[in-house]
Amino acid sequence: MVFSVFREKMLVAGPCSAESFDQVMATAKGIAGDFPTAWFRAGVWKPRTRPGSFEGIGEPALQWLQEVRKETGLRIMTEAATAQQAEACLKAELDAVWIGARTTVNPFLVQEVADVLRGSALSVMVKNPLHPDAELWRGAIERLSNAVSGEVMAIHRGFHSFETSQYRNPPRWQVAFALRSMMPQLRIICDISHIAGTRHLLQSVAQEALDLNYDGWMVETHVRPDTALTDKQQQITPQQLSQLFAALEPRFSSTDDPLSKELLKQWRQQIDVLDDQLLQLLHQRLMLSEKLGALKRDQQISIFQPERWQYILEEMHRKGTALGIHPDFIRNLFMQIHDESVRLQGEMINKADNKVS
Repeated sequence: MVFSVFREKMLVAGPCSAESFDQVMATAKGIAGDFPTAWFRAGVWKPRTRPGSFEGIGEPALQWLQEVRKETGLRIMTEAATAQQAEACLKAELDAVWIGARTTVNPFLVQEVADVLRGSALSVMVKNPLHPDAELWRGAIERLSNAVSGEVMAIHRGFHSFETSQYRNPPRWQVAFALRSMMPQLRIICDISHIAGTRHLLQSVAQEALDLNYDGWMVETHVRPDTALTDKQQQITPQQLSQLFAALEPRFSSTDDPLSKELLKQWRQQIDVLDDQLLQLLHQRLMLSEKLGALKRDQQISIFQPERWQYILEEMHRKGTALGIHPDFIRNLFMQIHDESVRLQGEMINKADNKVS
């Protein structure tokens, strides 16, 4: 079995939309051959950005999923975007539901779904919100964890962006890292289909998720993807799904090689020393920001200086690029430093204002 090397990982696979009984069953049987422990997914309700296109079969398709479980043994799931849909999923006795990105972004909707699911043993998977907000993602997970006795997991499906990108939804891996640091026991799987948006990127995204030790993958799989009624460009056949996992390079949490163990130990110790030095340098820089704030307060100079900020960005980009550091990392790093600097300078001015008042 292709998936045996990743037996500790979770796979969720199936079509973007349940279009017909034959399409759903044929896809499920194709998946079950190499992935008998997979979870089968299919969108039953598919509201689109604009009206007039295929928006799902609705509740009748839940019966198709029940037949899939009976015929293949795969666990079954669909998206529940509203309380009414969640109630229908409970009645159909699905094994799990997922909460979509457009629902996660709205705590009111999440709470309504949680209230319907309260007390059930259903598993729930929560996709990240459309924009990169780890706290909002965490809040949705907590609302559902407080309601159900089944496992609540996270699905990382990437984030909407107005910037040009090779991805449909740029992953912004650091947001998922932030969520994991908040909730260390939480399982997170990677929806490679919605991140990639096209078939040719699926392999690299799946490998990166494995390299980053994600707990599994969600992959949109369709027996005839070129004729799919929704998102056909990012779906693959069950055979291509098997090929994708056969091509993955396994990753392990540790090594038995003594030399490698010793090198890991030495390099991690060096990193710890450098991290301490970085903190000391950041402290010194922020202390200078406080002095700048005091001077600007006394001289009635505005805190934010656009020309200075542009200079910092351009200089750090130039120097960082010369050192082989990724430009996005440089920009994100100095945006965080600049934001903290502005905050500290604002505190200096507020303190002075409070004394005057």
